[in-house]
Parts: sequence; structure tokens; C-alpha cells
Amino acid sequence: MKSLFVLILVSLVVGISAFLIFLLAGKKQQFDDIEGPKYRMMNDDDDDLLNKPKK
Repeated sequence: MKSLFVLILVSLVVGISAFLIFLLAGKKQQFDDIEGPKYRMMNDDDDDLLNKPKK
């Protein structure tokens, strides 16, 4: 029975900490740019690879 209370306490701590990390990420505006990634994946960075001198 004692282990059940420990598991409940651990799960509450993990859940609350994950929720607080989510709120912190939202406060730091990590989720604001929803349009950027779809355009960023279209950027072609092969020009940098072609212009590097060979060793």
C-alpha cells in the first residue's frame, strides 16, 4: 500500500513538472511561428556544400 502512494506522488510530480515546462515554453513564445517551418524546409543549402574547398 505504501508503494501505491509513492507511485501516485511520483506521477503527480512528473505530470506537474511537464505541465510547468509546457507553460514556460509557451511563455518564451516557442510555439508562435507556425508558418516558418514549412518554408524553411524548402531552403536549398546545397550551394554551401558546392563552394567549400576540398581538403
